[in-house]
Amino acid sequence: MPKCIRFGWFLPYAPADNEYGAWKHHYVACVSNLDWLTPREAAAVYGTLNEPKTGDEELQERQREKCLRKVIWEKIALRKKELLRVRPPWGSGTRCWRLLESRYQPRLSQTSRGRVGLQEAVEKQLVSASLEALPRRSKVSGSHSYPLLSKKSWRGVYKNDDSSSRASQPHIVLISSRIPAYEVVVDSVRAGVISVVYEHSGLTLESLLYLVEKALDGQRAQSLGVFSDGNSREIHLLQGYKIGIKNLLRPEARDFWERLGSYVAPEEEGGHVDLFVPLGASEAGMEVLSQLSQLTGTLFTAPTGIATGSYQHILSDWLGRPWERAPPSIYFSESKLQVWSSLTDFLEDTLKSARKQLSPLFKELQKNISGRMIGQFVFDTMNMANILNNQGIAQALAEGLTELSKENSDKPLEFLSYFLLKNCSKKSKDLEGNVVLTERGPEAASGPSAKERNVMEDNPQDKKSSRSQNDPNFEVLVQLEKKLQVDSAEKRTKVVRELLQSERRYVQMLEMLRDVYVTPLRAALSSNRAILSAANIQIIFSDILQILSLNRQFLDNLRDRLREWGPAHCVGEIFTKFGSQLNTYTNFFNNYPVVLKTIEKCREMMPAFRAFLKRRDKTVVTKMLSLPELLLYPSRRFEEYLNLLYALRLHTPAEHVDRGALTTAIDHIKKYKDYIDQMKQDINMKEQLSDIQRVIWGCPPLSEVNRYLIRVQDVAQLHCCDEERSSSSRLYEHTRDLSLFLFNDALLVSNRSTSHTPFERTSKSTHQFIASVALHRLLIEDISDTKYIKNAFILQGPKCEWICATEGEDDKFLWLSVLQNAIRSSMEK
Repeated sequence: MPKCIRFGWFLPYAPADNEYGAWKHHYVACVSNLDWLTPREAAAVYGTLNEPKTGDEELQERQREKCLRKVIWEKIALRKKELLRVRPPWGSGTRCWRLLESRYQPRLSQTSRGRVGLQEAVEKQLVSASLEALPRRSKVSGSHSYPLLSKKSWRGVYKNDDSSSRASQPHIVLISSRIPAYEVVVDSVRAGVISVVYEHSGLTLESLLYLVEKALDGQRAQSLGVFSDGNSREIHLLQGYKIGIKNLLRPEARDFWERLGSYVAPEEEGGHVDLFVPLGASEAGMEVLSQLSQLTGTLFTAPTGIATGSYQHILSDWLGRPWERAPPSIYFSESKLQVWSSLTDFLEDTLKSARKQLSPLFKELQKNISGRMIGQFVFDTMNMANILNNQGIAQALAEGLTELSKENSDKPLEFLSYFLLKNCSKKSKDLEGNVVLTERGPEAASGPSAKERNVMEDNPQDKKSSRSQNDPNFEVLVQLEKKLQVDSAEKRTKVVRELLQSERRYVQMLEMLRDVYVTPLRAALSSNRAILSAANIQIIFSDILQILSLNRQFLDNLRDRLREWGPAHCVGEIFTKFGSQLNTYTNFFNNYPVVLKTIEKCREMMPAFRAFLKRRDKTVVTKMLSLPELLLYPSRRFEEYLNLLYALRLHTPAEHVDRGALTTAIDHIKKYKDYIDQMKQDINMKEQLSDIQRVIWGCPPLSEVNRYLIRVQDVAQLHCCDEERSSSSRLYEHTRDLSLFLFNDALLVSNRSTSHTPFERTSKSTHQFIASVALHRLLIEDISDTKYIKNAFILQGPKCEWICATEGEDDKFLWLSVLQNAIRSSMEK
């Protein structure tokens, strides 16, 4: 009976009390015919409906059946040989049931002998069987290493919660590592708020849920924030998981959001999920929020503002009923979040070097702890707290001097001191309550610092170095923006004003390139004191100058159309005309790598050009940016166009004449943005693969089409000292350290060595290539935890086998979850 039950061979009837040998006869019968029916036999016995097959398909099916039977018979023969080899001596009175039980369990090494010469379909079935045999979180043997609270159990645990428990419910925020300068965001999290920092690549939806469950530790959250990358139509939650209206109802995504919503208090108890992505600024995003709220029974909110070129949309108005505090202030500190949203790009550049220096020191710490430490280090180094305080002091002094000029007091110092004391007492009263972030609309979404910048941009005297001041249309544009600001009640007008402002800033950046770089270089060339040759000037700047001409014409068309702006006016046809002339941008992006290489080559070979860039780069005129950084703006502009067009269509009635033109323009811009994204992805993948190939000694060429890195996992390779023992008493020894590089189509195994430098605390790791296995040929077997081994599993390719163990329990679950998902994806291709 134990043998039959282990193989799933159950008696089709209940034996009588005096009936002996029923299980034995049943076992013999099952072994004789292998208890396996082919589709034809199943149709004959059970009447299963099968479609008629052609002659070739019938022959292939018979061959597969023959191969499978051969593999199973080889397994049975191997078990019989093992039984004869390990059986106890006659009359010893000992039994080896434990040993036989462990030896009879199908091992991957036993199945590898029958894999030679098998067809691809058979090998695929073996890989699928190994994936299905892995334990799930809800049914893991051993020490229950993958705990799980199901959706039903969560609802049941909190069914009888009273109102007093609501105060103890925590707030939790998920922060993606893809957010620029995410360490500063982690450092901005308020005390008492649970933060979960997760890797954008190398995780699955199931593993992200596991991290949330572990952080909550059996509690239910009052609110949950998701701070990830995205746009006004979809959330870039994880690598390969862009959640939008098209894939929201797929089983995997639907199950994720249902279970995530179950971790939050119901809407009637004040629970809500806050998505820090501007989904409230487009129709597709609004539909996503509506579907999520209906799917989970929990209120989902998102910001409605559009702040082109920054993340300051999170400071705008949010959808949903108002709370006591704005959603950003629930999770984050106001001052630090404003600094991050205003200086995102500069902070990311700073943190690239900080991560490289500090990450090895914090390698053993959790991601959220190390991120908070690095973010606090950078924030303190920049001394942004003093800058924010100085801004407040300057603003208070300005207000006091304004009041002093109105009063004409005989004692100006006494009047000013009295005004400042009065202002200070008023501020202290405001601080006694809850400190909240001021809710801003799209017109003020850029925050105080950005507002000051906009004022400076509207004042031509603050841009003496730019030739755009001398443009006769410049004052017209400024007056037009001020006119649009008066009509702030209309949502459509707000989006159009943001479109005009952002386009004017973009054109000014392009004109800055022309005035700061191109004009002096051409002037030097004409005066026979050439800094660059005419050919190099043509290679570097010809495409960007054509883009300037195109966008200058686009800005003029917008200005002419919006001069007499009204609710019935249209801008869609202007975008459609602009979308038909994007071949200028295509030339720029095709030549973009050549342009950068030309700049680098000329900088190295021409001292005059090196000195020229040293004088011009990263000055006040260029907004502290270099020439290569300024050339990034065209690639970022199309995402801003798309967000603005979606927001404009959201606030355009269905019967409006501009509705159809906006839809056409969105299709044009979206197709071109997809082209840019694909080009970025190809370049990033190529650079990533080349970096890995340089790190690993003896690594074969990794450059393949559509190949990308998913996750790197450090493990310890083990060796079983005595395989004849039962699985619960086997001993393992640590032989060496491995690093597993998981790609979307292969697994690369390398030997990891650690070396230390004298008088240095940090260590250096080197990698030596061992083997690579295609994912569709990789078998996985779990090893249950015992007192001798923890967090172990077996990886087997066609020629090699590795017994591996991770450092922690979480690492094993996250790694196996990602590995299973990658294998399934590779088999589906």
